[in-house]
Amino acid sequence: MRFSKKHMRNLIKVSVLIFFLSFQSFNVFAQDNQFVRQKIDGVAAVVGDFIILDSDIDKTLIDLQSQGVNVEQFDRCSLLGKLMEDKLYAHHAEQDSLDVDNEQIYSYVDQTIDYFLNQLGNMEKVLEFYKKKDEQSFRQELFEINRINQLSERMQTSIIDEIEITPEEVRVFFENIPRYDLPIFGAELEISQIVVKPEVSQEDKNKIIQRLESIKNDVVVNGSSFATKAILYSQDPGSRSTGGKYTLNRSRKNQMVKEFEDVCYRLKEGEVSDPFETDFGWHIVKVDKVRGQEIDVRHILLKPEVSNSALLEAKKKIDLIRKRIIDDELSFEEAAKSFSDEKATKNNGGVLINPTTGDTRFELTKIDPVLYTQIQRLKDNEVSAPLLEQDNAGSSSYKIIKVSNRFDEHVADYSKDFIKIKELALKEKQLNTIQNWMSEKIVETYISVNQDSRECNFANKWLKK
Repeated sequence: MRFSKKHMRNLIKVSVLIFFLSFQSFNVFAQDNQFVRQKIDGVAAVVGDFIILDSDIDKTLIDLQSQGVNVEQFDRCSLLGKLMEDKLYAHHAEQDSLDVDNEQIYSYVDQTIDYFLNQLGNMEKVLEFYKKKDEQSFRQELFEINRINQLSERMQTSIIDEIEITPEEVRVFFENIPRYDLPIFGAELEISQIVVKPEVSQEDKNKIIQRLESIKNDVVVNGSSFATKAILYSQDPGSRSTGGKYTLNRSRKNQMVKEFEDVCYRLKEGEVSDPFETDFGWHIVKVDKVRGQEIDVRHILLKPEVSNSALLEAKKKIDLIRKRIIDDELSFEEAAKSFSDEKATKNNGGVLINPTTGDTRFELTKIDPVLYTQIQRLKDNEVSAPLLEQDNAGSSSYKIIKVSNRFDEHVADYSKDFIKIKELALKEKQLNTIQNWMSEKIVETYISVNQDSRECNFANKWLKK
């Protein structure tokens, strides 16, 4: 429900790259490279509990090169500075007892190992290639790399998590931008849709409820693992691989759909819910741990099967809705409010909300490719033919779409583009907060920089007098 398959693949890819960089030989560097190693290795810097080796700088360089970045714009000083920032975040994450998701990291390790096995054939070849004595130490080193990265990310998130910005701050931010330097916002669209979902029979719902009750009984009475059941049976692609795990925070709104959160917050630690329904399907939830405002939960999602006859009835319904709109019997907005099955859009006449910006406009250059394909040939206020759509979990529905408004490329206007300007102002405030945190923590943290790097002109004041 939060983590897509694409997101998981990207995380695995990053894990693979980081591990590869951590253990590859650097003897293949060409002699004309400006970062040629002058010695086998050495300590470049120490930040808190973390040591940065000279070889770590080389690894960062290779990382950038593998991403197609022109490394001529970087030198060893700037790369070392970036590594020191990362270690500072990780050090204070540990000082503040920020948790990492060990099970998620172990899942990354497993999938990364599988990737290596596919590439090299068997574990013996993998261990030989990376010069590791056994599989256990190999997995532990990979786990530690990912743990440090997750600590750094958690620390950065915690620094800016509670930052908000007032309308007055947005106004001051905008007025301080020179008129000649105002941002240009690209062409945008407002898009509306009406969704009709096939009706699931009560008999099919009962089958799902009974199955979830059976799983719950197996966990509560027989002591079976809820996490294992989630991996085997859950139809939530975002959490299945981690045993259905999510972390909720009472101070943050709209992390999940309201019905899901309400059930989670009513449960005690170790308790398993009865089956309940949301727009995604039917769930059972188990609370693993309560930590103040945060709770760790696991859930299993099951979806009733939709019959062909129910799908056909949904098609007939949306065909009729479309005909009534085209015949001017009712407006698109009225039809959405009366007939759409999509709660997120029906009450505002079917207008889609951009998940990135929170407003109703979609910039053409950043629009989702699937959505762009669906609307690219539509004229203003033209209603599309019914489209059969499947979500990530395989649930089908029909929808009709129209482009309800167009906005040409333009210079930022405070009244028309307030939400976008607010986003820019918030980002600047977050960056300033990060920088202030960095300056404060550098003063109070043990930091040592090798004599060879003390002539660097760092962006931060790493060199203490």
